[in-house]
Amino acid sequence: MEHTKKFYAAPMEGITGYVYRNAHHHYFGGVDKYFTPFLTPKQGKGWTSKEKNDVSPAHNRGICVIPQILTNNAADFLRMAEILKDIGYEEINLNLGCPSRTVVTKGKGSGFLADTEALRRFFDQVFQKSQMKISVKTRLGLENPEEIIELMKIYNEFPIHEVILHARVQKDMYKKPVNKEAFRQAFLLCRHSMCYNGDIFTQEDYRAFSGTFPDVEKIMCGRGLIANPQLSEEISHPGEAVVMDRVRWKAFHDEVCDGYEEIMSGERNVLFKMKELWSYMAEAFPEGKKYTKKIRKAVKLSEYRKISEELFLS
Repeated sequence: MEHTKKFYAAPMEGITGYVYRNAHHHYFGGVDKYFTPFLTPKQGKGWTSKEKNDVSPAHNRGICVIPQILTNNAADFLRMAEILKDIGYEEINLNLGCPSRTVVTKGKGSGFLADTEALRRFFDQVFQKSQMKISVKTRLGLENPEEIIELMKIYNEFPIHEVILHARVQKDMYKKPVNKEAFRQAFLLCRHSMCYNGDIFTQEDYRAFSGTFPDVEKIMCGRGLIANPQLSEEISHPGEAVVMDRVRWKAFHDEVCDGYEEIMSGERNVLFKMKELWSYMAEAFPEGKKYTKKIRKAVKLSEYRKISEELFLS
């Protein structure tokens, strides 16, 4: 079976910033594009130092990084696009997928999908003025998977670089099963290059998906890749046996932890970041549940490092 030609690392707020991306790229292969956690342009204001640092070319050397923008305002999008173009980016991504209630109530992320006329006007203004490659990360709709039919008509009207489709509606969040039939329908309708996103956690998940959709050549993984940083390699070589490389996992973990310690003030902030990472990665370890309880209770970085060391040796 042919492996996917492209593998994308999905953005996840609070986890997949430049410290994480650099460490992952350093120790694991198979990722063609890393998407940044969303940037939020604000009218009359600049962007935060955290956002600037995350997309700074100096912090992303040798990595293919695509900045993601969250807005429903064309002028704000274009202003942010221009800033990103000036520092060397050629492609940007519009977030039409975030299901968070606080985002959706503002008519952004997947909340923007509910107003198709406003979405069409947005694209009309953006594509008249921007020369950058613009991709979209979308859901099937807000409430009904059939909404994707109308959305795909809109996407087809514009020179979108690629469509990344998370095969759920907003109200599903991440709980209900992905809707592969709705994805199939969208894939057949889409005149753009399309990437699939949703519930690829293992090599076996990828094999099953690829068997059903042999023509889909791009896969994006979020939670699955964070839980198993080797997943990108496993999917790139679907016929090979999976063996966890604990030496690399530990080196990757240590680089992430050291990176946070270097840029953050206070152990508490570093611990928060590492505990969040283990809430995904722990499942890969037979003793993960036991050690996660210890990690959650850690209040000192030295204590945390000792526990994580034991976990890698367990």
